Amino acid sequence: MDKNIVWHNYAVEKTHRSELKGHKPVILWFTGFSGSGKSTVANALESALHQNGVHTYLLDGDNVRHGLCKDLGFSDADRVENIRRVGELSKLMVDAGLIVLTAFISPFQAERDMVRNLVEDGEFVEVFLDTPLEICEQRDPKGLYKKARAGEIKNFTGIDSDYQPPVAPEIRLNTGENSLEQSVQQLIDYLKDKNIIQ
Repeated sequence: MDKNIVWHNYAVEKTHRSELKGHKPVILWFTGFSGSGKSTVANALESALHQNGVHTYLLDGDNVRHGLCKDLGFSDADRVENIRRVGELSKLMVDAGLIVLTAFISPFQAERDMVRNLVEDGEFVEVFLDTPLEICEQRDPKGLYKKARAGEIKNFTGIDSDYQPPVAPEIRLNTGENSLEQSVQQLIDYLKDKNIIQ
C-alpha cells in the first residue's frame, strides 16, 4: 500500500450505527453446492428479518457477477478474487451496522476464513448448506449440472472443481431433510441465542 495513504477515523462508528438500528451487525455466510438452497434460504431469512425491522442486505453470487465481479470467470484464481471482493464489501456493510447475508458457493475454506478474519469475533457466521450433491443435482434449478456433465461448463463445483466443506460451521442446514420454514427458524433461533437480534 502506498505510504501516502492514511486511514481516516470517523466520528460515527460501527457501535453508533448498531445502537441506532437496535441489533448487532454480522455476516451470515451461506456456502454450499449449487442447488443446495443458499439463495432460497437467505432470501426467506431476509424477508423474515425485514418484517421484524432488522436492517439487512443480501449479496447473491449470480447478482454480484452482473456488476462488482462481472470481469471474473470461474477459474480457481477468479473464484478467490470474487470472494475477496465480496468479503471487503461485506466488511463495509457490517461497519454500516447491517446484517449481511451472502449466498456464494465459495468452495475454498481459505477464502471463507479470509472473510472471517476481516471482521471482529462473532461477526462472521458460517452457514453450511450441507445438502448432498445428489440432491442438488436432482434439483438442478438452472440446468447447470446437466451442462457440466455434458462438458459444456468447465470448473463446475462438485463436478470438475473441488468443494471444501466447512471445518466447523456455526450453523449446518440440510435442505434435503428440512423445510424452508425449519431452516429459517433455525437461523432466527441462532441469531436470538447470540443476542444479535431481539
